[in-house]
Amino acid sequence: MGEREADLVLVERVQSGDREVFSLLVSKYQRRLLRLVMRFVRDSAEAEDVTQEAFIKAYRALSGFRGESAFYTWLYRIGVNTAKTWLITHGRRVPTVSDLAGDKDETEGAEDGGLLRDDNTPDRVLMSRQIGETVNLAMDALPDDLRTAISLREIDGLTYEEIAQVMDCPIGTVRSRIFRAREAIASQLRPLLDAVPDRRW
Repeated sequence: MGEREADLVLVERVQSGDREVFSLLVSKYQRRLLRLVMRFVRDSAEAEDVTQEAFIKAYRALSGFRGESAFYTWLYRIGVNTAKTWLITHGRRVPTVSDLAGDKDETEGAEDGGLLRDDNTPDRVLMSRQIGETVNLAMDALPDDLRTAISLREIDGLTYEEIAQVMDCPIGTVRSRIFRAREAIASQLRPLLDAVPDRRW
């Protein structure tokens, strides 16, 4: 039984009245959802509150879950929407993604992950730092919809179909947003990468 099927079994048990089972889903996805929320809400205590609120919303809406998407995709969508609502309520703008170059776990799914963790020579360390800063600045300059799409794809590793469900938009729109985000980031990285000798990317 795959993850999606196992989650569906748990969801069906909750829908049948076994409320205690929902705690298993919370335990399974709490860290992943908190990590997602932290990209929007930078304060860890506030992010925990938003994550808890997202789980409460998910629990209340669970009766309407039909398994047409994976549970975690559905949960991610609730998490993104809850975080955005929280930011609007508190008069804040959606922030940049956390430092891609500084967190090994975060860079595992990024296209340049290997580059960012390359040789530890002083030149490479400096280049990694510059690339990380450039990526963050480029991400910060993206509109919210492009930033969310590229983050869900490159950092969380969601498929285009899953991102479409999370963002509640057609898959063609997801492809367009990710393409535009990549182009915008690449245009900022190009001068740095062109200046590096013996580059392997």
